[in-house]
Amino acid sequence: MRTLAEKIRNGDFVVTAELSPPKGTDLSEVFSKAEFLSHWVDAVNLTESPRALMTIAPIAVARLLLERNVESIVQMTARDRNRIAIQADLLAGAVLGVRNFVFMGGDPPVKGDHPDAKPVFDLTASQMAAAARALTLGRDMSGKALRGAPELFFGATVNPGAVDLQAEIVNTQRKIDAGVRFLQTQAIFEAATLERFLDVVKPKGVAVLGGIIPLKSAKMAAWLNEKLPGVHVPESLRRQLEQASGSEAELKTGVEIAAGTIRDIARLCNGVHVMALGWEAHIPAILRSGGVRR
Repeated sequence: MRTLAEKIRNGDFVVTAELSPPKGTDLSEVFSKAEFLSHWVDAVNLTESPRALMTIAPIAVARLLLERNVESIVQMTARDRNRIAIQADLLAGAVLGVRNFVFMGGDPPVKGDHPDAKPVFDLTASQMAAAARALTLGRDMSGKALRGAPELFFGATVNPGAVDLQAEIVNTQRKIDAGVRFLQTQAIFEAATLERFLDVVKPKGVAVLGGIIPLKSAKMAAWLNEKLPGVHVPESLRRQLEQASGSEAELKTGVEIAAGTIRDIARLCNGVHVMALGWEAHIPAILRSGGVRR
């Protein structure tokens, strides 16, 4: 089977999905979901203590999924590590066969379940990418030679709907210059948002995976608009969900909205990243209706 890196390099339209490892050691649910999704997606993102809620480290889960023939992308945040630990974990992942990483800042600890934890944020996402690239070339961030260079395939996150769009564009360019091979975006609900962003960034040679969050209800749409900076669910979509009568109608409407977004943005990007937030069972229907899987 071809790897995610090979598919992206070949120009395939790729699909990734997102799963959160548990708070604890019972991995049965994440194994079950990952194995189900492996028939529909090219790789599964494993989050790292999302919203600063402590969970098992994703590198370990990624290794165990690899043994089940499921390819993962490990999310790595700057929140919890300094540059020594970041490089050490990248090397550790590589020797375990885990080579796909996506870099991001991470949510501040004060928002999570350990609010007294000290935030690190030693490096930015673009600096993490630069460190990863240096490792693949056989040197650490201080310029010292490695005894064996890792194979890594890494990307970063971007927000095409950011409130300060110019700052986001500059930051995205830093990530591209640092050597990322793919970009996963924040949730998109209007193709124009992504198109405007890409017209300026022009990420030649870097795969862009448009973010998809299926809407479960009108209440969820309102919550996203209020709580996620840079995410805008149009009023027309919120009304569609409001008019759906009953849970089954809401489900059908949410699936079709997500599929419609995929159809709208497919011409603009190199793939999609589906953040189902508990709706993993409906990803096949979304992808089929979106025209990217049969």
